[in-house]
Amino acid sequence: MEYVTLSNGVKMPVLGYGVYQVSPEECERCVADALSVGYRLIDTAQAYFNEEGVGNAVAKSGIDRAELFITTKVWISNAGYEKAKKSIDESLRKLRTDYIDLLLIHQPFGDYYGTWRAMEEAYRAGKLRAIGVSNFYPDRLIDFCEFNQIRPMVNQVETHVFNQQKKAREIMDEYGVVHESWGPFAEGRKDFFSNAALIETGDKYGKSAAQVALRYLIQKGVVVIPKSTHKERMKENFEVFDFALTQNEMDKIAALDEGESAFFSHYDPSTVKFLTSLK
Repeated sequence: MEYVTLSNGVKMPVLGYGVYQVSPEECERCVADALSVGYRLIDTAQAYFNEEGVGNAVAKSGIDRAELFITTKVWISNAGYEKAKKSIDESLRKLRTDYIDLLLIHQPFGDYYGTWRAMEEAYRAGKLRAIGVSNFYPDRLIDFCEFNQIRPMVNQVETHVFNQQKKAREIMDEYGVVHESWGPFAEGRKDFFSNAALIETGDKYGKSAAQVALRYLIQKGVVVIPKSTHKERMKENFEVFDFALTQNEMDKIAALDEGESAFFSHYDPSTVKFLTSLK
């Protein structure tokens, strides 16, 4: 496994397993499979309603807790100091752990400054090893970094070969924030898995388009958390450390960037109204 070092010195695996849209009923089995494959970073969230499945799988795995890196996120409905504080303790209970390796603010809406106060407090108390944000784009991230005592250590945003977040990455680097990807396969949109550039590059190494896409992001210093409910696919996604892309190949994949979301924009008023309605 390769690692990135966060601004506070904590080491984070560059490849993890995400459980977005994994049902509560099958989450425990999926996480157990991922752990058996070798994944040590598990990414969940309060809004996924499967933290307990993650916690159960981890508890039954027999793996030393110190070897694992568990991430969860505070949802909009728990925004604000008091609600966030309670939700952190609830996540700890569901995850069956004394500490969370990384806690993120899930969306930049609601009283997320109050949420951050609760997260800073929990961080200082040892309940959290690192804190960060998700879906904070340059304008919000700059504001947040400039007006908080502790700056976010990670920013998890939609990132894949068709939306590489080049401008957003410049701001993250400026403030020492590690870039993490959600949706590294764009959920198969834009004919992702049949893209000629990815397939042709993969053929050279005996790798799939998915593996090439993950390797590209990892070589760019982006943490990735691909999701699959199939153990064989989990294994495939994990086998990306035995080859490296050349600069020419990196440049070819960089040219796939369209610079826009394959899903929705956090700047779109209709998207903001929808997300804020989920409080």
